[in-house]
Amino acid sequence: MTEKNIYIKTWGCQMNEYDSSMITQLLEKKHNFKRIYIPEIADVLILNTCSIREKAQEKVFHQLGRWKKLKKNNPNVIIAVGGCVATQEGEEIRKRANYVDIIFGTQTLHRLPNMIKMVKQNKKHVIDIDFPLIEKFDFIEYQNFPGITAYVTIIEGCNKFCSFCIVPYTRGYEVSRPVDDILLEISMLSKRGVREVNLLGQNVNAYRGKTFDGKICKFSELLKLVALIDGIDRIRFTTSNPIEFTDDIIEAYLDTKKIVSFLHLPVQSGSNRILKLMKRAHSVQEYKKIIEKITKNRPNIQISSDFIVGFPGETQKDFEKTLNFIKEINFDMSFSFIYSSRPGTPAAELPDNLPLEEKKNRLYELQKLINKNAKLWNEKMLGSIQSILVEGPSRKNPMELYGRTENNRIVNFEGQPNMIGQFINVKITKINSNSLKGYYSKKFSNKNL
Repeated sequence: MTEKNIYIKTWGCQMNEYDSSMITQLLEKKHNFKRIYIPEIADVLILNTCSIREKAQEKVFHQLGRWKKLKKNNPNVIIAVGGCVATQEGEEIRKRANYVDIIFGTQTLHRLPNMIKMVKQNKKHVIDIDFPLIEKFDFIEYQNFPGITAYVTIIEGCNKFCSFCIVPYTRGYEVSRPVDDILLEISMLSKRGVREVNLLGQNVNAYRGKTFDGKICKFSELLKLVALIDGIDRIRFTTSNPIEFTDDIIEAYLDTKKIVSFLHLPVQSGSNRILKLMKRAHSVQEYKKIIEKITKNRPNIQISSDFIVGFPGETQKDFEKTLNFIKEINFDMSFSFIYSSRPGTPAAELPDNLPLEEKKNRLYELQKLINKNAKLWNEKMLGSIQSILVEGPSRKNPMELYGRTENNRIVNFEGQPNMIGQFINVKITKINSNSLKGYYSKKFSNKNL
């Protein structure tokens, strides 16, 4: 059987990256495809989209316009569009770009091999954007060489319906994977050299998965089960929602040391009035209470968050409350964006009278404050001994290695190739804008961190 080439372009979040890896594994292991990185020689072009960012639909059609030229040169090339924009737009994509052959959803990517076959046989386009729960996870093909760190999706979808968010409409309702399936996947990854896992979900702490005997496993219980897997020595998770960051999860930080002392917990605004307009089900005070409880269990934990600037109705006073909130919590870093309307969401109906220039100014001011905080956190690390998981050669200097600290800082240092995949202690000797410089010595190996 002749090998066929696939080219996959992925936009958006870590869950999209995870989905693209599933597509790659499925097509390579069972359907004689090979993933390449040159679109001009591909037999199948796949665009895995995200609708979170501004003007997502227009970016999709700009990319498809570039691929239209490849289709003109080779009419046999198959173009497939998947992900959140595909789920949201469906047939509308074909109306604007009738050369697209396949449109698949976030929950139907496992059907892609059959869709490709149908297009080849019938010479007709295929659209499948259904929501068949977690059926796609039955088709996971475990990687032989997954790397040192790995992402594992444990829950899909969202039930929260924040007024600005399109995710519930493109990913569906929350559906948790069975516990045994997750533990099996992580065990297989561990056997292939993975030392750190990042558990993924739109609302990862909403996880309620079934056990083999039909009982329900909460997220805190899953964390403890993952920690028991040999070889897995670090656990991260993304993304949490404050309304379900319950006391049992907070308690897990006490007795489950493998959970990193770094938490990403989106808040979106420091103004209760804006949180209410956003239909966030938590208040600023409730968020603070969560952080207070966590820091009692992990005094050195660092917190990152998400912020939306210029939400409809946000006043200067609301914005100043957000800045003061950032100073009070001392956030380490953030993902912060100017609000952009998503068609079909409740917030799209709200009057949005704030000039774009003012939104840009507010975003600049917020990011400047966050960057100042991050720099201060970095400066605290200067001269300290940090445990890093060595991931591979440094991207800027192949003569060096790089690893990550618990608080997700990249550290470049001089070391030996046999350190890759190992946890080692290094002394932080220099702070750069996007990374740290470290020094390794055997005398650091028994140093208390």
